[in-house]
Amino acid sequence: MTAPATTGAGAPAAERVIADRYQLATVLGQGGMGQVWTAYDRRLDRRVAVKLLRPDKVAGPGTVAEELRRRFVRECRVTAQVDHPGLVTVHDAGSDGDDLYLVMQYVEGSDLADHLAEHEPYPWQWAVSVAAQLCSVLSAVHAVPIVHRDLKPRNVMVRPDGTILVLDLGVASVMDTDTTRLTHTGSPIGSPAYMAPEQAMGGAVGPRTDLYALGVLMYELLSGSVPFAGSTALGVLHRHLYEPPLPVRQLRPEIPHQLEALLLHLLAKDPQDRPSSAQEVYETLAPLLPAHGTAAGPLDPTRPFLRPMAPWPDRAAVPVVPPRPAVPPRPDIASSVDEVKRLLDQGRLTQAVDILGSLLPAAAAQHGEKSPVVRSLRKQYAATLMDDGQYRRALPELRRLADELPPGDPQGLRFRYEAAQCLDQLGEPAAALAEYRSLLPLFENHYANPDPELPLEVRRRIAHLLLSLGDRQAAHDTLARLLFDAERLHGPSHPFPTEIRRTLHWLGQVRG
Repeated sequence: MTAPATTGAGAPAAERVIADRYQLATVLGQGGMGQVWTAYDRRLDRRVAVKLLRPDKVAGPGTVAEELRRRFVRECRVTAQVDHPGLVTVHDAGSDGDDLYLVMQYVEGSDLADHLAEHEPYPWQWAVSVAAQLCSVLSAVHAVPIVHRDLKPRNVMVRPDGTILVLDLGVASVMDTDTTRLTHTGSPIGSPAYMAPEQAMGGAVGPRTDLYALGVLMYELLSGSVPFAGSTALGVLHRHLYEPPLPVRQLRPEIPHQLEALLLHLLAKDPQDRPSSAQEVYETLAPLLPAHGTAAGPLDPTRPFLRPMAPWPDRAAVPVVPPRPAVPPRPDIASSVDEVKRLLDQGRLTQAVDILGSLLPAAAAQHGEKSPVVRSLRKQYAATLMDDGQYRRALPELRRLADELPPGDPQGLRFRYEAAQCLDQLGEPAAALAEYRSLLPLFENHYANPDPELPLEVRRRIAHLLLSLGDRQAAHDTLARLLFDAERLHGPSHPFPTEIRRTLHWLGQVRG
């Protein structure tokens, strides 16, 4: 029997209690970002899983630890709002000493990598069942919108009844703080074997990035190995970028033609050439599932049994918006604003959003839609929606605020800039790119924008969006010009030009 792991203070790790509540027991696994423990919830008398993350182990140079902690809690809060039986339940999150912690339900079963190893060759019907369930999870996740960024067999649990649970939702997102940052090792965040080309190149990621990873995972289940392997991370990423996958039927002829065609569709190099959504992938897989009958429609109470784990119809097109609490006909606006401030100070963003959303109609009725009071409330509402990761709801508010100001107004330009960030987060890179490009000449005008760093940041975002859209030459040229100007403004050792230089170096290596 091995001795228990110890903490930095020398006490046995199994005796450590996180947040004065979760007593660590045994290590389930560990990796570059931290450890996963079984733990005991002393308050509710139940077993849980606790993931401990060390910001200093994953944050790149110039990353502020406190900002990372804030983003971590926010991402976990957003993750906890996703309601789907295929997602592990998040119970709690926060920081304890030097660690960030995430408390999840304890899941009986094995991860998909071990399940594959125990049952190789994996029956193709099983692979279809796993992929269909993953499509259902991704459909719900992308509707938030959240991009997993690190979908792989080790992040999928198979329960004894054959259902699957997806783990680590939002963790890879927060560690990759802008979806394009490089770690101090000079490698993109994620697992190279499952990484889409646009993610490997440091471009903006979106739902189709997860679909590429799903294709890699399916290929591994069907063939026993990933489509692109190599002795180095750079070699693997080069193959993702430039080599076509070997058609899987050459390895297993019994696999249906339509399943092989779907795999090749998912593994397209250009995101625009992949399926448009997880819902589309599910519909392609559904005929390959065992027949259980045909559901009468979304209101049919037997639908969960006839179409197990199917995504909700049009889930991505019509995201679920939580109901707002009732508000008195004439609320005390001043006291409500004070309550919002108190909630924001405590980090309770969702409650603040609900109060602001309910307060706006009442304030407009009292003071008028164009009044300074209503405009101030609307600005706070949009900002809080963005801080809470509710980009789909923030976008129309920001556009409305921008439209109410004269063209070229500095505040209006800021609202448009934040709207472009929403488009980026919502997986609409072409629309985000167009907006950033229209804003750039306006931000380069000193009178409209006194901040000399903002045009550089806009140019960086343009370059990363070009990468995500597959225009590597234009991205390279944009970054090269940006590096010259950034070094002139900040000096060569500043974190901003250092990051640009790393990205250019990485891009040159992979292109070469």
